[in-house]
Amino acid sequence: MAKLYFRYGAMNSGKSTSLLQAAYNYEERGQHVLLAKPAIDTKGADQIESRLGVTRTVDFVIEHDDDVRELLDRQRERLAAEAGAEVACLLLDEAQFLTPAQVDSLFRITVEDGIPVIAYGIRTDFRTEAFPGSRRLLEIAHSLEELKTICRCGRKALFNGRVIDGRFVFDGDQVAIDAATAAERDEHFVTYESLCGTCYLEESGGVLAP
Repeated sequence: MAKLYFRYGAMNSGKSTSLLQAAYNYEERGQHVLLAKPAIDTKGADQIESRLGVTRTVDFVIEHDDDVRELLDRQRERLAAEAGAEVACLLLDEAQFLTPAQVDSLFRITVEDGIPVIAYGIRTDFRTEAFPGSRRLLEIAHSLEELKTICRCGRKALFNGRVIDGRFVFDGDQVAIDAATAAERDEHFVTYESLCGTCYLEESGGVLAP
């Protein structure tokens, strides 16, 4: 039976690298995969970029109101017409930005269409609050796998700290693509750092959530 997989981790845990490696593994065996990501992730436009410098163009991007299953069906038709092939797997980057309804569509794709789906993303934002897409994936995915990375202190990183002009901040919009919102991009330098629980509490003054 096909399954919906959610592979999650803090930032810099190698999620995009793992996705691209999975695509390579399928294709090395002569199978065809489709790559997609939410349109809200404007970083790299229609590209998936790994920190190792490997990039690949996605087959389609997903807008906020899109039906993922309909988008997939169009790509399946295209692949059948161009290569006479079936889709062996759908690989999704930045899955935290999907809506809960879109995650439900991923589940139906696996159960009703028999196509495995592997979604990669982060669980929580810089305020330790779950992204809606990640929350739904944690609720219904057949398989959950944590991709690990380390904090600056050497412990396992759990959280994603937002840094503006060299200082950690704990309020603001949940989504800030390209490391900055439009307003911040003009005046501030925004980055993120993966932190363990201890370092997160030290930076937040002991506050775990807003």
